[in-house]
Amino acid sequence: MTEANGRPSDAFHVFDTTLRDGAQREGINLTVADKLAIARHLDEFGVGFIEGGWPGANPRDTEFFARAQAELEFANAQLVAFGATRRAGGKAAEDPQLAALVASGAPVVTLVAKAHDRHVELALRTTLEENLEMVRDSVEYLRAQGRRVFIDCEHFFDGYKANPEYALAVVRTAHEAGADVVVLCDTNGGMLPSGVRETVATVLAETGARIGMHAQDDTGCAVANTLAAVDAGATHVQCTANGYGERVGNANLFPVAAALELKYDRRVLPAGALAEMTRISHAIAEVVNLTPSTHQPYVGFSAFAHKAGLHASAIKVDPDLYQHIDPELVGNTMRMLVSDMAGRASIELKGKELGYDLSSDRDLAGRVVARVKEQENLGYTYEAADASFELLLRDEVNGGEKLRFFELESWRTISEQGPKGFAGNEATVKLWARGERKVATGEGNGPVDALDKALRTALEPIYPALAKLELVDYKVRILEGQHGTGSKTRVLIESTDGTATWSTVGVADNVIAASWVALEDAYTYGLLRADQRP
Repeated sequence: MTEANGRPSDAFHVFDTTLRDGAQREGINLTVADKLAIARHLDEFGVGFIEGGWPGANPRDTEFFARAQAELEFANAQLVAFGATRRAGGKAAEDPQLAALVASGAPVVTLVAKAHDRHVELALRTTLEENLEMVRDSVEYLRAQGRRVFIDCEHFFDGYKANPEYALAVVRTAHEAGADVVVLCDTNGGMLPSGVRETVATVLAETGARIGMHAQDDTGCAVANTLAAVDAGATHVQCTANGYGERVGNANLFPVAAALELKYDRRVLPAGALAEMTRISHAIAEVVNLTPSTHQPYVGFSAFAHKAGLHASAIKVDPDLYQHIDPELVGNTMRMLVSDMAGRASIELKGKELGYDLSSDRDLAGRVVARVKEQENLGYTYEAADASFELLLRDEVNGGEKLRFFELESWRTISEQGPKGFAGNEATVKLWARGERKVATGEGNGPVDALDKALRTALEPIYPALAKLELVDYKVRILEGQHGTGSKTRVLIESTDGTATWSTVGVADNVIAASWVALEDAYTYGLLRADQRP
């Protein structure tokens, strides 16, 4: 729910810990600038709380909170500082790390507390009674400093299995001391939804505390476990963007938020925020420098992609028959994939997506289907090469006449190897364009790079729009066969003109010939986009 002012309601908390727990993922190393950028994205998405890190524990997090006070102005979220309960045998009012939490300026503090008796005795090396006093003293101190306090009960579920009376005592102590929320943490990630639901219901009934859920994804159930806790009465969920986190990760913020909004009918985000979810997911992935998962629920590039002909036939009648939601609700789009599984319905829908109406010409759609199946039998794939498919489709729409901006006479590549190692690559292309014969050479890091440069040298004087064309990715796959080094090769090339990207495919008996086919399609499609005439 949201308040009248548009901010998230306090009745249900969506709490994000990307900047703290998510940053523990292997391969993520956030600068302070990165953390500030991610915090802005999360606030725009509309989460209620953003856990920024552990001030006082390391210089980077301390700097983040200092800069956050000056540079961040949240529209929806409150900033949260993370820390631990006071040390055993001390006093909260004299504890330096609690003082650092207060000094951070964050209005909310999350304290991690031990809820597993063995962890108290073996990790903290103190008594069970002292651990309870550490919780009580720390919460009361921070409350007296004007801070709202959440308690993360670390290893709660394992601790509850081992000693339920003690785990419940930790929850009661935190609640009675004034903690607003007591969060049950599946720190080892070993729980399943049925166990979470039963345990959360029991804790609520036994303690009267407001309960939250923090789930790790070691069983692949973090999102399901989070929603199971909500089913049992939890009103606070802790997640990370894209599921980032230690080991295999945390409960993914985006499927949890989407489920709450669309499946539970809870308004936990500001109006319109859900439609920005795909964009924000990808923006955060860019900041952490990780490729967005194409198969992530709701926001993945393939989340609403359809390949089977049977699916396409049904989707043509009603998209809801094979989609659980309208993808536009989460800022995504439906995509039709073209493959040898495609039927006429798939081709018609893909054609419509590309701006071609094939519904009135069954023969044309049939020819395109037959052409796709023939090409895929040769090793082509159009699932990841929309530009090559659009060129194929365009050729068939034009009666089989191939769109040509240039006619190839020949190409040649030379790789030189000197006595001291690599020397270089050179390519020569001979072609005709707009009645002119062009011969051009290019040097590159490899034979395909050299071909690209030679082709660009030949064509740019005739088609100046090619100055914006850039090849951004190149993939090679040796197709299965029994010819060893003589097997067919498939090449996928991704290109951009600065405003859009497209992919093309080529197949041949050697990698350079396959690359030329994909390269030719890439240039042809780029010129078509630039509205050039042959």
